[in-house]
Amino acid sequence: MTVRLPELFRTMVAAFALAAVPGTAFAQDASITVYNAQHESLTQEWADAFTAETGIAVVIRQGSDLEVGNQILQEGANSPADVFLTENSPAMVLVDRAGLFEPLPQDILDQIPAGFRAANGHWTGIAARSTVFAYNRDKLSAEALPGSVDDLAGPEWKGRWAASPSGADFQAIIGAYLQLKGEDDTLAWLKAIKQNAVIVRGNRTAMAAANKGEVDGALIYHYYYYGDQAGTKESSGNIALHFFGNGDPGAFISVSGGGVLASSQHKAEAMQFLKFITGPDGQKVLRDGKSFEYAIGVNEAANAALPPLDSLSAPVVDQSSLDNSKVTELMTAAGLL
Repeated sequence: MTVRLPELFRTMVAAFALAAVPGTAFAQDASITVYNAQHESLTQEWADAFTAETGIAVVIRQGSDLEVGNQILQEGANSPADVFLTENSPAMVLVDRAGLFEPLPQDILDQIPAGFRAANGHWTGIAARSTVFAYNRDKLSAEALPGSVDDLAGPEWKGRWAASPSGADFQAIIGAYLQLKGEDDTLAWLKAIKQNAVIVRGNRTAMAAANKGEVDGALIYHYYYYGDQAGTKESSGNIALHFFGNGDPGAFISVSGGGVLASSQHKAEAMQFLKFITGPDGQKVLRDGKSFEYAIGVNEAANAALPPLDSLSAPVVDQSSLDNSKVTELMTAAGLL
């Protein structure tokens, strides 16, 4: 069929116009792959909102922090991932030290305060969670609560608190303790955990044990409590939270991270996604949603159910220097791994 030039010109103009409209078939041809160690439901909320705004599809591949981080190391320059999201920052550090992240542009970095992102600008924080002591109100009064996470190492706490040291969450807490207190004190604290703590698998299991009165309390992250409270309260009906404050290692704020892989074949779209989740629309998902993780964007408020982040008196920790390899070494020496 012969197409006259004026008709061909009109067809081309229409095609370009269609491609410029978010949500059209042309825009939806674009897609990115996210290796996700954050909670899948939260990342899916981000992905759905991002796709609705841009037309760029997001494929999520789920795993745990260090599992996915080590997979990226193995894949190296051949990784099909465009973006890596974590629950805690040590996995980000692992990938960054291997030189596998693309430096982020300033317009992304400027959306998150400096204390919540990598000093070298290779990855940024996307959300945060606070360490807390979840305790059974029928078993502990406010006066009997530990003043410091160090108190849990004392013989009077033997068998009275639960922890999940094999998980990435707790290992990030140990990484902060190591940075704040040094190697010798950390090893001593880990040995005390081995003697004193009731070892379980998972923060929810630890909180549920306290809720049932099997232990007095559990060292976890705050959002497990708030999420359960917003639902059935099955694992938190008898629980209250103790925020250590006072710059104590037990008041550590762990940062969830996001970075774009240097090997990404869709860097522009990947950067667009990271800019979205660290910007007002992405942080609104944290503020208004049911993840109960802290929004950390500049001038962004947290979920109204949470105490303000700046009220927690957290210790100053360099998130980009949390050393998981040393943590693993010390935990192994203490018999926890």
